[in-house]
Amino acid sequence: MNRIATSETLRSASHVNGQATATTAAPLIDAGEAVDRVHAQYTALRDQLRGIIVGQDDVAEQLWIAILCRGHAILQGMPGLAKTLLVSTLASLTHLTFRRVQFTPDLMPGDITGTEVLEEDHTTGKRIFRFVEGPLFGHVILADEINRTPPKTQSALLEAMQERQLTVCGKTYRLPDPFFVLATQNPVETEGTYPLPEAQLDRFLLKIHVRYPSRDEEREIARRQTTDYRFETQPVLDAGQLQQMQTLVRNVVVADHVYEAALDLVRGTRPEEGVLPTDLAAMVQWGAGPRATIALLLAAKARALLHRRCHATTSDLAMVALPVLRHRIILTFNAEAAGIDADQVLTQLILATPSLSAASA
Repeated sequence: MNRIATSETLRSASHVNGQATATTAAPLIDAGEAVDRVHAQYTALRDQLRGIIVGQDDVAEQLWIAILCRGHAILQGMPGLAKTLLVSTLASLTHLTFRRVQFTPDLMPGDITGTEVLEEDHTTGKRIFRFVEGPLFGHVILADEINRTPPKTQSALLEAMQERQLTVCGKTYRLPDPFFVLATQNPVETEGTYPLPEAQLDRFLLKIHVRYPSRDEEREIARRQTTDYRFETQPVLDAGQLQQMQTLVRNVVVADHVYEAALDLVRGTRPEEGVLPTDLAAMVQWGAGPRATIALLLAAKARALLHRRCHATTSDLAMVALPVLRHRIILTFNAEAAGIDADQVLTQLILATPSLSAASA
């Protein structure tokens, strides 16, 4: 019977340099039972979400993949496509604290991280500094229109996203666990915006494109918004359950040929590898780094878990390749002049990768 480790631990003894040391070992439970439980929770979350959001099932799945991987995501789409509503609704389905930050040109780093204020103790007459937490001290952080604030404030997110901590006035403060940054941005407007640098984009596990709804979906949206339609969401998960789901992702099985397929795809984006097809070699200036390989495999594991499987396949890799890689490759001027975007290049590359072409068909 297949078994996997849970987040609960048992004490065991081991020896290092001849001395006994206390270590932790995870007990084993039935893999099928754990996967079924995760799938049931995900189904309940999806049903609740559909009561508020019409369509966008693939976007919601990609958001949950990012959350299960303990990663961050950036949503890009035109105004009015319910990006903000989607994130806030996802947060309402859990017992996690939700913070929304509207990024503006005059937003300062201290406005989101928090700062020290000088207070006077009326009993002793002494003045002391007290740290006042900013909105980043929450579980789910919505960074709304993140590209509207200057790089100085954008960079204040880097330590929080990577280290799950903030350093203010020489003191380090741990952030709540779990911690996610879900950012939104408008792809059209360029005036008064500050594009995120590649180093910060790479910190986002996924870049999710939010598309226009279909005709039937738009009809349902109009019906709900022009009538007295109401739907009250009910929380489905708490922090402990979510952390257990995150632990299970790490234990999803990946076969050797899936590892090789991930390497083929990520290394194939690098021009210096010499494996790009001739028509694509002139389109890519810089390829994805090792962090992309890690993100690709983790996202494939999370997708397998959501689809009630305890092993990841090359089909999972192909399905998460675009959101994982589209913000990690830099195109040449030739590609931009020809109107070719990262998705088109990656789609052709997937089809040209033998270990993935059959899975993507």
